[in-house]
Amino acid sequence: MTQFAPPMPDLDRSLPSREGDRVIQFREALREAMSEEMRRDPRIFLMGEEVAEYNGAYKVSQGMLEEFGPKRIIDSPISENGFAGLAVGAAMYGLKPIIEFMSWSFSLVAADQLLNNVPKMLYMSGGQWGCGAVFRGNDGAGGQLGSTHSWCVEGLYANVPGVKIAIPSCPYDAKGLLKTAIREKDPVFFLESERMLGDKAHVPSEEYYIPFGKAALMREGDACTLVSFGRPVNFCIEAADELRGEGIEVDVLDMRTIRPLDIDSILASVGKTGRIVVVDQCWPFASVASEVVTQVCERGFDLLDHQPVRVNSDDVPAPYAKNLEAEFLPNKTKIIAAVKKTLG
Repeated sequence: MTQFAPPMPDLDRSLPSREGDRVIQFREALREAMSEEMRRDPRIFLMGEEVAEYNGAYKVSQGMLEEFGPKRIIDSPISENGFAGLAVGAAMYGLKPIIEFMSWSFSLVAADQLLNNVPKMLYMSGGQWGCGAVFRGNDGAGGQLGSTHSWCVEGLYANVPGVKIAIPSCPYDAKGLLKTAIREKDPVFFLESERMLGDKAHVPSEEYYIPFGKAALMREGDACTLVSFGRPVNFCIEAADELRGEGIEVDVLDMRTIRPLDIDSILASVGKTGRIVVVDQCWPFASVASEVVTQVCERGFDLLDHQPVRVNSDDVPAPYAKNLEAEFLPNKTKIIAAVKKTLG
């Protein structure tokens, strides 16, 4: 496997840009990651619905067809089961597929490939061949898309051993984590958010990679530990900044990946604060938040001064109405209330 370049230092999103940084959109960061790795390795190809001629349903792959041609930027039929299965075979043969799901909600059509074949191929072949593919696309509520198009699949897919799951929260992480994912020999599920594709932030011009299993400390304090990943990290930062105005300083940990999970950083923070709130846009039952709380209780029960608290999406199908959807999801108000609950 190709060695990683030394990881860049974590960037505090509230800081001004460093010399050489550019302000780019989340979608541009994803495109840069794929394009840079495709220039390096001719085995890599991108396949999905509308990724080529239409430049991507969300313009993530804009311009890539012109650079790499139709043999490496490939429009697929509307058949997730079909092109996910193609990725399994291509990866076993030694190619490096990047498969784009227009929505991870649609990945459920390919559940047999994703859950029964992709994670188990290396194990069932006795280590002879694996499935080093990257499956990426939009995860979670995209903005009034209804319950069948608003799945947060990480709680479901993280249950299966054999895959790695990365969930970036900003353009910097989107690029660094995706470049790492493409170089992984194991299959990676890369979960983005449609609501974040237009977000802009500073991204270095030089090449960098973000290692899996290493959380980023986004805010620092000693009152409570806030743990999250993906889009809700930004709500945690908003909550932390508002709490600071009330004299309450909290740690905010962006997990970046949930498989592997950086439980050591969580425990180190809880050892300092004695309290933890886990913010997760999955439903609460059997969620990633549930797993984090369980591991904290199993490995660090004596560190806790208050019971762990979870902030999840409400345990109902995602509503369509704009006001109901906003109330359904984790938000700054819910997070602040949860932190104050731990403080009594």
